[in-house]
Amino acid sequence: MVVLSPFSELLAAAQTGDEAAFAAIFRATQPRLLRYLRVMSAEAADDVAGETWVDVAKGLGRFRGDEGAFRGWVFTMARHRLFDWQRAAARRLADPVPTEEMAQLRARGDGDDPAATTETSQGTAEAIRLVALLPPDQAEVVLLRAVAGLDVSQVADITGKTAGAVRVLAHRGLRRLAEILAVVERTEV
Repeated sequence: MVVLSPFSELLAAAQTGDEAAFAAIFRATQPRLLRYLRVMSAEAADDVAGETWVDVAKGLGRFRGDEGAFRGWVFTMARHRLFDWQRAAARRLADPVPTEEMAQLRARGDGDDPAATTETSQGTAEAIRLVALLPPDQAEVVLLRAVAGLDVSQVADITGKTAGAVRVLAHRGLRRLAEILAVVERTEV
């Protein structure tokens, strides 16, 4: 007898058109996806996420794999959509309107305690702000590993880098974040 994981059951239901199952998968994945996209390109994050979920909905019936593979699939699509958006933006004459304030307004927690929700939201926003200070390749790898929860081989596949390069970038990025935090802590004392 094959025992399905809760994710496998949700995925199977979503693949047959169960909107509640798709919504549950969306709610579990969307916060990580937005954090990744906001660091990679804050002005495009919401649009790229929306386009990514359209792609997910279109290809969901063909997807095969576990939860980790699903996250890798979603983040790969998001990365491709982001590159498409960046190429199109480079061709546009006008700069997009910054949406940092809108992103902050949209950021909210899931708890019932407003103080805890605010504290969590501020802590997450600060962490994302610090990751954004890293060189882009380090920031992307740190986000895919820590925020998206992907393993080294998945990040390597998504970024087109070797597993060794992913490990080095993650190590350097995390070491640089520790240095940044040490400076921040010294200036706050």
